[in-house]
Amino acid sequence: MKKNVLFIAMGAALLMSSCASKKELAGCREENKTLSTSLQTTKEDLAGKNARIASLEEQQKGLQQALRAAEQKYDKLQEALDKSLTNASQNNISIEKLVDQINESNQYIRHLVEVKSKSDSLNMVLTNNLTRSLSKEELKEVDVQVLKGVVYISLADNMLYKSGSYEINDRAAETLSKIAKIITDYKDYDVLIEGNTDNVPITRENIRNNWDLSCLRASSVVQALQTKYGVDPKRLTAGGRGEYNPLQSNDTELGKQRNRRTQIIITPKLDEFMELIGEAPETEK
Repeated sequence: MKKNVLFIAMGAALLMSSCASKKELAGCREENKTLSTSLQTTKEDLAGKNARIASLEEQQKGLQQALRAAEQKYDKLQEALDKSLTNASQNNISIEKLVDQINESNQYIRHLVEVKSKSDSLNMVLTNNLTRSLSKEELKEVDVQVLKGVVYISLADNMLYKSGSYEINDRAAETLSKIAKIITDYKDYDVLIEGNTDNVPITRENIRNNWDLSCLRASSVVQALQTKYGVDPKRLTAGGRGEYNPLQSNDTELGKQRNRRTQIIITPKLDEFMELIGEAPETEK
């Protein structure tokens, strides 16, 4: 009886011990699984950090290279600056003298601007006076323009000359007298009379070609301004450009008509501008 009880007690103890071992084993397995998962996460995190460290090391190398390049550039700039300062010292450059030269140049430029403005103003007054003095009929055959500081008065050949000739028409006298008065009033201007033709060859015996015709027509106007209207001949120049300065194509009659013209070109005296150029301040080389 006692033995049976002992065996039963031992069996119960073994059964209880077996149940406890299974629970512990299950717990160990669960813990092991958790630890394995944590270990894998740690490995992955470590790998990520190692990659980040490698990237930072690579960036550091790049920054170091950039720093070395910047240091080299700085050294070169410092060397250039030192050389410039040395040259400046050797050449004994005077800042005050340079400032004086700049001020002198600025004063000269201002003077040129004033002269140019005065010339432009006079050109406008001259043009307005001439335009107001001409009748509507005359303005149909006389074109007055200011281009690049020069007054151009363009007169049609059929208004000025007899057909195919360089002799001046009687009806051109009134127009020329008005132009002559303007020229006389503005004594500080030189006057160039320039003849122009179309490309049709001239057939008159005493005129060889369009060069001759353009020059003769310009000369006729110059002599009329001198002898009839009292313009100082020292201010006058006669020239011809033949057919080689057309306004339009000579392929049409209208184009030929526009090209047959005499221009009275009124310009400021060139010697005054040459004197201004001669007064330009000298600069050291």
